[in-house]
Amino acid sequence: MKPLTVQGFLIRFLFALLLVLLTYNPGGYSYIHWLKDSFSNFTPLLAISGISLIIGWVIYLRATLRSLGLIGLILAGLFFAAIIWLFIDWGWLSLNNVNAVSWVILILFSAVLAVGISWSHIRRKISGQVDADDVDEDQ
Repeated sequence: MKPLTVQGFLIRFLFALLLVLLTYNPGGYSYIHWLKDSFSNFTPLLAISGISLIIGWVIYLRATLRSLGLIGLILAGLFFAAIIWLFIDWGWLSLNNVNAVSWVILILFSAVLAVGISWSHIRRKISGQVDADDVDEDQ
């Protein structure tokens, strides 16, 4: 298994962010908005786009759940919720600005997915432990 680099993590994060924001974002340009606006005229392109997003979600959610587990997901959620609380406490974020809070939540959710899909690399770097799925069969 190749070591995780900063660029490798950033690529995973960007793909997670793309997946999340293509599915839904407060800006109004997302699959959810497109589906809502075109539901009465459902097209093959809408179906293919939805199926593609579902495939992406299955890949990211399955990898995140397998690598972090339920307890890890809960801890990651609590950690990022505490970050939002810190931003609010410092005055960087206001609960009155729902749009800004939504963007922060979507970005942090993307970070959870990126950590989840990168966790095997991170754990190996921290602890030296290798997952059974990561061992090369040639060795």
